[in-house]
Amino acid sequence: MRKIIAFAALCAVSIALPDAARAQEVFGGVYAHAVDTPFTLETTEGGSVDIAAGVRFGGIEALSFIGSPEPYILGSLNTSGDTSFAGVGVAWTIGNGPVYVRPGIGIVVHDGPEFRVNEASGFRTDLGSRVLFEPEIGVGYRVSERTSVEAHWMHISQGQIFDGQQNPGIDMIGMRVNLKL
Repeated sequence: MRKIIAFAALCAVSIALPDAARAQEVFGGVYAHAVDTPFTLETTEGGSVDIAAGVRFGGIEALSFIGSPEPYILGSLNTSGDTSFAGVGVAWTIGNGPVYVRPGIGIVVHDGPEFRVNEASGFRTDLGSRVLFEPEIGVGYRVSERTSVEAHWMHISQGQIFDGQQNPGIDMIGMRVNLKL
């Protein structure tokens, strides 16, 4: 009986929530993990695959002066046991036609090692903080009214804010599919 009451309460709350608090879209993608770019240094990770998934919510109208960013929740699992992460952020969808750009910024918590040194170079290759920034950008194409695909880049890094001595960061590049609910 408690489960029925809890389920009914959840349904009632979800109906009463404003659009910004309801999931508008789900997304998932496959990424190359620890891709070398100008934004990263050697982390001793790489050559593996990440599976990422998330939920995007409606735009925040109270922030319309900066384009009504869309909040999201994201999780990324590395298939080889390297760094995985989960977090939250906001993104902006720019473009109403079939092609669009979606930049975003988030904060994630990761499970990578707290301390790691590259034995060959002697450099620290850990990420310097358990909490990291997650800038991202996608270039997408709307396949249908409900479905779009994106070439997508995500970066996780602490930007030398939490540890000024090092900041290797990790870049992931891949493809994402988005489905409007």
